[in-house]
Amino acid sequence: MKDGQLDDIDRHILRTLSRDGRISNQKLADTVNLSATPCWHRVKALEDAGFITGYAAVFDQRRLGVPDTVIIEVTVDRHDDEIFKAFADALAELPEVIEAYLLSGEYDYLIKVAVAGTEGYETFLRKKLYKLPGVRHTRSTFALRCLKRSPSVNP
Repeated sequence: MKDGQLDDIDRHILRTLSRDGRISNQKLADTVNLSATPCWHRVKALEDAGFITGYAAVFDQRRLGVPDTVIIEVTVDRHDDEIFKAFADALAELPEVIEAYLLSGEYDYLIKVAVAGTEGYETFLRKKLYKLPGVRHTRSTFALRCLKRSPSVNP
């Protein structure tokens, strides 16, 4: 990486790590046609520059007993910093929430949750989401099938 810009080797490193974050440095170096030490230095530079922000395991929702994904749009009752912060802090504590976004437009938030069927979803709504501060209105859609899932964009 030069002057904060990615070159082709950096992009190849990032694409390879996106497919296998547990790859050994030696195997990564072989894959991107570098020797081990320069490869390690490039990965470290990518981490230090913030291009790589972490490494994670991806779990199978079905195996964990929450095979269904529901996309929920939420409107809050007031648009002030206090409500936004309280809602965001409470939302972050809910283990069913996979992703959450603050939006512009008709709804204030888009939330993706993992649940076990309609019964699990009803429990999540009634016992958790509707108890969060500021919730005025929600609209939900069950995902039928995931067509693409990626933890980040590929460079």
